[in-house]
Amino acid sequence: MTTSMDHDCERQCQTYDWARVEQDLDARGHAVLRGFLAAGQCDGLAALYPREDIYRSRIVMGRHGFGRGEYKYFAYPLPPLLDQWRHTLYPRLAPIANRWNQRLGVAELYPDDLDTFLKRCHRAGQTRPTPLILQYAEGDYNCLHQDLYGEHVFPLQVAVLLSEPGRDFTGGEFVMTESGAHGQRAEVIALRQGDAVIFTVNQRPARGQRGFRRLAMRHGVSRVRSGRRHTVGLIFHDAR
Repeated sequence: MTTSMDHDCERQCQTYDWARVEQDLDARGHAVLRGFLAAGQCDGLAALYPREDIYRSRIVMGRHGFGRGEYKYFAYPLPPLLDQWRHTLYPRLAPIANRWNQRLGVAELYPDDLDTFLKRCHRAGQTRPTPLILQYAEGDYNCLHQDLYGEHVFPLQVAVLLSEPGRDFTGGEFVMTESGAHGQRAEVIALRQGDAVIFTVNQRPARGQRGFRRLAMRHGVSRVRSGRRHTVGLIFHDAR
């Protein structure tokens, strides 16, 4: 069944320059979609955080050495807005993911639609939903990490900033690092409320003198200096 939300998500997708998104992902391992969610949508999602009935688990980062702060994994069914965006973005990203795998010599190719890919995950025992919402207060941060969760890993994911820097919080920058045979690099990605960043989950290809080489990518969040910061993450593979 197709809903008006489906049409809204698809129409908004068409406003972005996907050739440029692909170029940015190839060059730096991330690409930003400005104004991905409206302020009201961001506030509505952030307001879900105190609820307990829509989540499958809550993680306190300090207990696991992940940093400081906490996050919650949504249960199925996902909130409609997140479910529609997960389904709308996946087909845009699958061709890029397939090209990356081919360049890296990875045999797995991704189907055209998310539901078919999720069936593959579920057959392998990866049945738990991975979209999540994160909450940071003063002094909180997220250590550099990769969101893998099992054998089947879709190599791109999306994070959307729900809070406004300078108004709701200070600090708390989204950080990515890459490392390879030729050294390491870190980059701070500036986001405003409602901006989405598409980024590499674990590794990406980079052109070298003798073909493509692998760059290992990690992401995290720098220390929040004041206020409160909320983010939602859309991961396309499910977890064991």
